[in-house]
This record gives sequence, structure tokens and C-alpha cells, in this order.
Amino acid sequence: MFAAYAARIDRDQPLSGLELGERPEPEPRPGWTTVNVRAASLNHHDLWSLRGVGLGEESLPMILGCDAAGVDEDGNEVVIHSVIGQSGHGVGPKEPRSILTERYQGTFAEKVTVPSWNLLPKPKELSFEEAACLPTAWLTAYRMLFTNAGVRPGDSVLVQGAGGGVATAAIVLGAAAGLRVLATSRDEAKRARAVELGAEGAYAPGERLPRRVDAVIETVGAATWSHSVKSLKPGGTLVISGATSGPDPKATELNRIFFLELKVVGSTMGGKDELEDLLSFCAARGVRPVIDSVLPLDRAREGFEKMAGGDLFGKVVLTV
Repeated sequence: MFAAYAARIDRDQPLSGLELGERPEPEPRPGWTTVNVRAASLNHHDLWSLRGVGLGEESLPMILGCDAAGVDEDGNEVVIHSVIGQSGHGVGPKEPRSILTERYQGTFAEKVTVPSWNLLPKPKELSFEEAACLPTAWLTAYRMLFTNAGVRPGDSVLVQGAGGGVATAAIVLGAAAGLRVLATSRDEAKRARAVELGAEGAYAPGERLPRRVDAVIETVGAATWSHSVKSLKPGGTLVISGATSGPDPKATELNRIFFLELKVVGSTMGGKDELEDLLSFCAARGVRPVIDSVLPLDRAREGFEKMAGGDLFGKVVLTV
């Protein structure tokens, strides 16, 4: 079957290890189901895998891709929850949880096999391309907002780095849930797009906001950390799920954190129940993932280059 896979690890030039070509079809295993992939979406996780983060040389070649929607062996339209081993279904009792492509072949292929427990029905309201965007970036944003930030309708939220997959999802989900969303971006066009998607205002990184917020959704890291901390109300919550600009800010702002009793919460992905809630929310409220571009699987390299260059707003989707 045709697939996009990591053939080599290169920390400095990750795309040099990406290859497109034939790979063996997945073999049947007890408790697992093979899905015919219709659409899969890119995440920064895929780029980090090519750098060797969470993926060792001993596991190569590894088909990339965490997210997908497709059709199972019985003809059902399904969405894949990409956290393997969360419940113990389909894996050994001592196996720690992992994300697809850390231990098991991924979704950038004509077929993928996952534990049957990891499949959810695809809502009829969502296309395969839309549904394929939800299991990683959109699920991460959903958990950051509604589980870890604990915000309610009417609360205010700052989303750093509009344009990225998680940040874009947070803007759309927050606005749909009745939050007052502010956003930042270095790019003027991305700031304008954030407002179109429901943000009340969009600002340059570090720019003074019109008011302090109840929560900050942080995926940028070092470059925006100080601004995130300073933007919070007393008792506010900063939720962080990534650090694309680096993990070591120049100033940790510890004095402000303890004096204002701020909360800093780490967040990673989400559970199957949260993905089920997210799918239902999108179907019921007419919320749709923001898609930057849709490419056939044999043009996957273009999608990776677009993501690596930061020249995108929303998700890149690969179709089979």
C-alpha cells in the first residue's frame, strides 16, 4: 500500500527523512481493527517524529500520521482516537500509553490498524476531511479550554499564536462556547483571520491587551511566556500544551505567579470521552475545523513543507 513514512531521523533537516512509497499492509491482530483511510491530517508531532522525538531509529521505517477518519471492516464511517493503550484495550497490561507512530504504524497510508476500542462513529454532519482534523490538535484545544482551564461562557481567554492548529481550534471552540476570545499573531493577515473566526480582538505578540483574561491558551512557549503570565487576572489559569518557540523563557515570572496566585497547568492531548464530546459539539453547533489545504497523499511532502515553514492557517489534510 502507498504511504508517507519516516525512513531516517535527521534532527537538523527532518524532511530529508520523509519518503513516499510502498509499505506492507497492516497485519490482523486480536482486538484490533483495520481502517481504510479516507483522510488524515498533519500535526507538528509528525515533524518532531522525523527529528527523532518520541521515535527511535530501531522503529524505522515508521508510517507517520496520528489523525484519520475512514471506513472500518464492517463499512462503518469512523474517527480514530490516536492515544494507544489509554485503557489497556488491545495492548499488554504493562504497556504505557503512546500516540500512534511512537510504537505503531500511523495513518498516512491507505490502511491503518488500531485497537477496536479506539474507534468512534464519525458524525454524518462532518466530512472525512473535517473529522480527520479533530483527534489531536482540536482535541488538545478542547481539553485545554474546558477541562484544564475550566472556563465558562462569558469568561475571557487569550490564545497565543493564532494560525497554528491548536490555537486556531481554541479560537473557534471558545467563540462557539460563548467565551470572550483574544488572540495574538506576528502576522497581520492571521490576526484578521482570527477575528473572522470569532476572536473579539487580535494583537501583535507582547502587545498590551484591553483587559486581563481568565485563562491563557499557550502553545508557543518561550517567546510568549512572559506576556501570557502578565495577561492573567489574579487567580487566572495558564494552560500550556507545547513550546514551538522553545521551552526556556528568559523570565519565568515566578514572583507574579505566586503573588497573584496564578495556576499553571500542563495539558497533553485528551481522552476518548473528550473526543466523543468534541465530535458531538461540532456536529450539534455547526462548528467546523479550519482547513488550510487538502492534498492527495502522494503530495504529502508539500504539506510537510508548508507546516515546517509556518505558512498555514489551520490544518493540512491528506486524502486517500
